[in-house]
Amino acid sequence: MEASAQPRLKVWYDGACPLCRREIELMQRLDRRGAIDFVDVAGDADPSCPIDKAQLLARFHAEESGEVLSGAAAFAAMWRAIPPLRTIGLIARNRHVLAVLEKLYLLFLKVRPTLQKLAR
Repeated sequence: MEASAQPRLKVWYDGACPLCRREIELMQRLDRRGAIDFVDVAGDADPSCPIDKAQLLARFHAEESGEVLSGAAAFAAMWRAIPPLRTIGLIARNRHVLAVLEKLYLLFLKVRPTLQKLAR
């Protein structure tokens, strides 16, 4: 199957967040196949997105094969789309691994505002 025939992954991110911007810039460099559509939701709303803007800004979201994922599951989907990170994304399909990653993500969300201030 050609790369253009494969389903694309859509990732929504907060472009106003310096941490998010840095991570997405890294992911864009690693996404050499162009398998991911990165959508900055800090500006105008994405009319194709089934989630409201406040939710998009509060947590990381991705759409993989028509399913909207949030938090650690969304990160895992993004990793699966990027060859150097694919193995980590596949390991995260295990529900126990994903549960641990989600707990870590929730901890990150608690310290995110402080980290954002430091990164500005």
